[in-house]
Amino acid sequence: MEQAEAFVLDQISLAQRSLIPGTLKTAYEAAALVVKDEPIFNVPSAVDNRGRIIQWSVDLAFQRLVTSGKWPFHFEWREFEKPTGRYLEILPSHCSITISQTADPTKQPRDAKFRANKRLSGQGWLKGLPKPHGESNSMGLPHLLLLHGHQELNFAHLAMPKGAHQSGFYYRSPNILLMPHVVAESEAPIEDTDIEAVMTLKGEIDKWRADNDRQ
Repeated sequence: MEQAEAFVLDQISLAQRSLIPGTLKTAYEAAALVVKDEPIFNVPSAVDNRGRIIQWSVDLAFQRLVTSGKWPFHFEWREFEKPTGRYLEILPSHCSITISQTADPTKQPRDAKFRANKRLSGQGWLKGLPKPHGESNSMGLPHLLLLHGHQELNFAHLAMPKGAHQSGFYYRSPNILLMPHVVAESEAPIEDTDIEAVMTLKGEIDKWRADNDRQ
């Protein structure tokens, strides 16, 4: 959907996206060094779960990207529903971003309750989509996924998931790892109709925040 693509571009500009490849590369390299220098991470059971070390390293790298000011966003550590731990949520002005490893970037990552809740509560913002059932305070910000390679860093995508896990995405960016590493801040403007749709969407989100006392 063109509106989804325009909204994702509004929230994470091309210049901001150009920082993703280096951030991921540094995180994967740091994880590899930890594994190499620590025998406990090389037993078969640890090798089978190496993705966890990569994810911890990626979380730290993106937390630092935000705290450094290079990504001018906020972040929160959210508890899983059970709770069994916490996950990193990055907050641009009008959406939330979570980070997921996945073996197949054409599909949504392994289903989890927090991802299901986010995509269901946030899916009603796009033009022409039904609003989520229930009261307005049951809605949430539009949810974006930052997807990256599982054991090997061979892709990275920003995507807006559809409400049904098996249905894929409203929009998925091209492979960000193939972007130029430096992108000028002056970017080609998007179509006027897309700008109008995004501004309307952001206005609706701001109104929802005010009406429901959401920051």
